[in-house]
Amino acid sequence: MNNVELLAPAGNFSKLKTAIYFGADAVYLGGKDFSLRSFADNFSREELAEAVKYAHERGKKVYVTVNIYARNGDLALMEDYFAFLQQAGADAALISDPGVLYAAKKAAPKLAVHISTQANITNKYAVKFWREQGAARAVLARELSLAEIAEIHDFVPDMELEAFVHGAMCISYSGRCLLSDYLPGRPAYGGECAQACRCNYSIRKNDDKSDSGWLDMEQDERGAYILNSKDLNMSAYLDKMREAGVYSFKIEGRMKSEYYLATVINAYRRCIDGGFSPVVERELLTAAHRDYTTAYAFGENHQTVNYTDSQAKGDCDYIGNVLGYEEGFALVEMRGRFRAGDVLEVLSPSENFGKNFVVEQAFTHDGQPVTDCKLVQEVYRVKCPFALSAGDILRRRKA
Repeated sequence: MNNVELLAPAGNFSKLKTAIYFGADAVYLGGKDFSLRSFADNFSREELAEAVKYAHERGKKVYVTVNIYARNGDLALMEDYFAFLQQAGADAALISDPGVLYAAKKAAPKLAVHISTQANITNKYAVKFWREQGAARAVLARELSLAEIAEIHDFVPDMELEAFVHGAMCISYSGRCLLSDYLPGRPAYGGECAQACRCNYSIRKNDDKSDSGWLDMEQDERGAYILNSKDLNMSAYLDKMREAGVYSFKIEGRMKSEYYLATVINAYRRCIDGGFSPVVERELLTAAHRDYTTAYAFGENHQTVNYTDSQAKGDCDYIGNVLGYEEGFALVEMRGRFRAGDVLEVLSPSENFGKNFVVEQAFTHDGQPVTDCKLVQEVYRVKCPFALSAGDILRRRKA
């Protein structure tokens, strides 16, 4: 598939490196301020400048999220921040507030602007409006069908379109959730979403505080997950998305683990380059996920709610990151406990993808033999019959 972009999240510098290594064409990330992921590690100004340099040296792009809805007191600091982003060489800023767009154009006229999904772009006139304000790209609302996207592309052909292809879905309209703010006091629009929609809910008669006042909600024995969305998975339909006019395929997950990112990015990179296959389908079951859905891609879909439970599941355990390979041994920074005799599988963008080997020998960093590797972030030397590369990941299939 030609002339498309695979766009991946980067919650910190390590995740950025993972995203690029496994095939992302561009990454989106947030600074310490003005980003809607307050609990991600995010990037200081120094780290952000280094991230841009790292990505550009490898022919990749960096988009920086500045997608809060600003108050008056934010604006002066924002102008300074936009000037910094332009100087650092960021490829674009993602915004959702017209006032923030004004600040960006005032302080950094050469910095490209992408309109965030938080702007709720659901129609062609909205896209036309943002294009006339100088935006280069629109991140479309998840609620749109492919037919609606095609109509938007036909109406505004000079606007790049970006759409989510994989990841968690917000049960509220394009993420405009008030539930998190109301219950735990953590505003989603300020980047502090508590995912209150994933909780187990019950209903009680307003005037009956007794035990008999609870009303039955018969979904299953584990409770009622009336607000809990399935995860988006469009891997089998990327060709249709491209035909509709989508240029950038966006993966959700700035809060997700390195293993999750490596797995999903690797799968979508292979899908873009070689087409959807059983290998891609199986791969997307290995990372933690809820039941999958195509959401609204093919019209109104009332099957997006997950009525079973809110827990993510996956077919593999994350074992560790490969730091290098020396004299028949892989240097592995441990993330999950493993033992002698375990069968480990390689996750890699190279031809080593999917290869297995049995753990026969392992040593600590000071050369002591070990049969039970259980110290998280300890670097172990693990015998491996084939060479691995720094950046590869080891995992273990669940029984």
